[in-house]
Amino acid sequence: MCRHLGYLGPERSLAELLLEPAHSLLEQSWDPHDMRGGGTVNADGFGAGWFGDDGRAVAYRAAVPMWTDVSFPQVATQIRAPTVVAAVRSATVGMPVAAEACAPLSDGRWLFSHNGKVGGWPDSLAKLAGRLEITDMLTAAPTDSAVLWALLRQRLDAGEPPDRAVRELVREVLAVAPDSRLNLLLCDGHRLIATTWTHSLRVRRSTGTVTVASEPSGPPQRWAEVPDRCLLIADTEHVEVTSLEEDS
Repeated sequence: MCRHLGYLGPERSLAELLLEPAHSLLEQSWDPHDMRGGGTVNADGFGAGWFGDDGRAVAYRAAVPMWTDVSFPQVATQIRAPTVVAAVRSATVGMPVAAEACAPLSDGRWLFSHNGKVGGWPDSLAKLAGRLEITDMLTAAPTDSAVLWALLRQRLDAGEPPDRAVRELVREVLAVAPDSRLNLLLCDGHRLIATTWTHSLRVRRSTGTVTVASEPSGPPQRWAEVPDRCLLIADTEHVEVTSLEEDS
């Protein structure tokens, strides 16, 4: 059911964040601890995204298990960034295993990850997808995550505040697909916005640093669990958690 991670703080290398800690995202690709029935390994690809000096989001994505990509460790030691979103993928049965299907997804302004699945896919999302521009559909990977990203991007492009856009997307998808797992992670380079809906999320904050992740890496006692069915908004100074079931 995938694992993802978002980081804001002092500039660090991808290797420091994703490869080197105890129970790192790399280790979670073959030995996840909290999948909750959503698979056993995350071997269907991976990705890591960050924001360049020009403020544009860039990503390294591959349709292979993270542990088999011999180039990534070399890249990971060289890339340093103050903002990172990364994920390892466990593809839902029937969905393609391809680099473009791996998180983080991006349009250059945002980094987005979805850990979960949309129940009843693809029929359940047909009506919602009908409001998208045809080019959005033709350029998207044939996955539920890609359609979620297109729907969210439509809201963002219309000027909706990102926390509200994420909250409302979760609500409207659950209205047509109530058995979905919607654990979303969105980043604009300054804030992390994440949801828990039938899956795990933890947050770790210290002075000038915040990390959210499906599973903790490093010393586990430093992490706090985010309750289910919640929206998290975090920057390096504050963490706010509110219920997704209450009116915003």
